[in-house]
Amino acid sequence: MELIERVSSTIKKFNMFPGGGRVLIGLSGGPDSVCLTIILDKLKGDLDISLSAVYIDHGLRPEETGKEAEFCRSFCKERGINFIEESVNVKEHAEEGGINLQEAARELRYQKLEEISARTGTEYIALGHNADDQAETVLMRLFKGAGMKGLTGIPPVRDRIIRPLIETERKDIEEFLLRNVRAYCNTPLQPPYMVDSSNLKEKYYRNWLRLSLMSEIRKKDPAVVREIARTAEILRDEDEYLEIIVTKTLMRLFSRKSDGTIELFLTPLEGIEKPILRRLLRRAVDAAKGLRGISFTNIEDIIDLIRNGKAGDSIDLPKEIRVIKEYSILKISTLKHIKIAKYKLEPPCDILIRETGAVIQAVYEERGANLPDKKEEVLLDSELLKFPLKVRPRVAGDHFYPAGFGKKKKLQDFFVDEKVPRDMRDSVPLVLSGDDIVWVAGFRADERFTATDKTEKVLRLIITKQ
Repeated sequence: MELIERVSSTIKKFNMFPGGGRVLIGLSGGPDSVCLTIILDKLKGDLDISLSAVYIDHGLRPEETGKEAEFCRSFCKERGINFIEESVNVKEHAEEGGINLQEAARELRYQKLEEISARTGTEYIALGHNADDQAETVLMRLFKGAGMKGLTGIPPVRDRIIRPLIETERKDIEEFLLRNVRAYCNTPLQPPYMVDSSNLKEKYYRNWLRLSLMSEIRKKDPAVVREIARTAEILRDEDEYLEIIVTKTLMRLFSRKSDGTIELFLTPLEGIEKPILRRLLRRAVDAAKGLRGISFTNIEDIIDLIRNGKAGDSIDLPKEIRVIKEYSILKISTLKHIKIAKYKLEPPCDILIRETGAVIQAVYEERGANLPDKKEEVLLDSELLKFPLKVRPRVAGDHFYPAGFGKKKKLQDFFVDEKVPRDMRDSVPLVLSGDDIVWVAGFRADERFTATDKTEKVLRLIITKQ
């Protein structure tokens, strides 16, 4: 089958251009992106697509990029393809993020492609990854200990990003360009594409794998690329099936989710088998953008906490992420441990607890004040209080007489009974008269200071949480 027909078959197989539309091609001038551009240009009528192409200068090879950009510009002009030239500062990004140049280049490249696509209103971003790239990616991840999801390799379609050459081997691409240079290219170059010198340096892991390891494997197994790509496709199908199960299960697990925190119900989690549990935790973590980047080892640590930890136990992970096993939920958060400061409270007044954003309001009322119907409010007998009242966090040895309980109780035991997570106990404001706790704000008043129907001057305290 002619290469154009094979690529057309891949496009149909993965439904890459449903309904047609505008396409932005990542054009580096190398054989893959040149071949991709030629084939999409040839198929644009059948696919009902229009093309633009962008060359991105990473600032790493100043002696070569000028020629590459000029080649891409002329190449697009021959075909009437809108050409865009952009640049990014990879070295600066690598230094700021503490990552290697290749990782920094990849991050910036995708960011720039998304930015240009949004600016120009294109529906698809087409990249030139081929079957060899797929095989190399699978091997790299295998050597680094990836699970099934990692071994699915490069997705043919991900959101708006499509890869029409993903089932085409590099040797077939280069052969196609050399054989059809006169038919498809007016360029005087032989071969009709640019060669990135950095791709020839074995100091980069992927280059070593491609130039040395894969070269040796091919001597024993010429079909190795096709075989690895087929394995990745099988794993991708199985992975997609498992993800459907995960999605259905995850819907009943979320208790609460924000950018930096997720809370999952513990009871279902504890009964889920480990292969599915790993995926559930990974998906849940990825759903909160402040938590992304947790490793396989971290996931195993979380599972151990779920299976073997006690209520109140926690573990600290990289990037200041803390996982807490509470009484009924598992909480994963980037929020730091909060301990409130000390404050004075001289009614009538409002005070802001800066560490948590909570506000305590104190107002006087006359005898017969309406009784509160929620824990966030309390009525105290002001004649029994010493002013100014104090607000502080817990200290060792704290105790009080919880209203309705009838006897002295350690604050620590009260928190346990109320199922207040250990990680949150220092953020609970305690209101004191002298040395006596009169209100555990948001939970319970002290019985000795609670207003009765005989109280002449009532102090109403209200806490409003952020």
